Amino acid sequence: MTTDYSEFGWSDAQPAFYHELLCKYIERLLPADGSPILDVGCGNGFTANYLAGKGYDVYGIDASRQGIAIANRTGGGNPGRFFVCDVTTGELPPELRKIPFRTVISMEVIEHLYSPRTFAAFVRSILEANGGGRFILTTPYHGYLKNLSIALAGKADRHYSALWEGGHIKFWSRRTLAILLREAGFRNMAFTGAGRIPYLWRHMVFSAEAPAAAEVRACDPAAEP
Repeated sequence: MTTDYSEFGWSDAQPAFYHELLCKYIERLLPADGSPILDVGCGNGFTANYLAGKGYDVYGIDASRQGIAIANRTGGGNPGRFFVCDVTTGELPPELRKIPFRTVISMEVIEHLYSPRTFAAFVRSILEANGGGRFILTTPYHGYLKNLSIALAGKADRHYSALWEGGHIKFWSRRTLAILLREAGFRNMAFTGAGRIPYLWRHMVFSAEAPAAAEVRACDPAAEP
């Protein structure tokens, strides 16, 4: 845990308003080979436990002790798979370090982070160490037409509220999120808008691939043998 982290405020295992919409998008992108999946920023564990109920092998990490306690307590057949973790350390909890995660998911997390580059690098390092894999993440969508519509409707103060403790501090567009992932070394990105009509989407779902560590070294002439 970091000293400046404030609890998000999880109080129960109930789904958030976005879970019903976004879980189905994430599920469509998951591998069918039974390989383990890591949910980074799992909160109260709803997504991980939902997927575990579908037969997926899922683990979760989050900075929230409240959320992790709820996730383990309400595990739905998946208890003991959730751990407190500060991603800024760059390290997984010891219990997870030998698990070969080839898929990492993260739902509605990156908009809350002060250092999204650290977050993206952390995910990439996990996938690279396990031979490469896929990163699937969601975040609220922001683009020109949606931002304009919010302003014209007089709802900017409510939408971008500065009064939400632990709320959104980053407002991502398709372009800025693609830049972040590309800078972090991800490739083969795919985008899907979710909810509402095109260009006024509520959320966006990104899928991107991280190469294996050996492949990265082979492409970097400055890398040590």
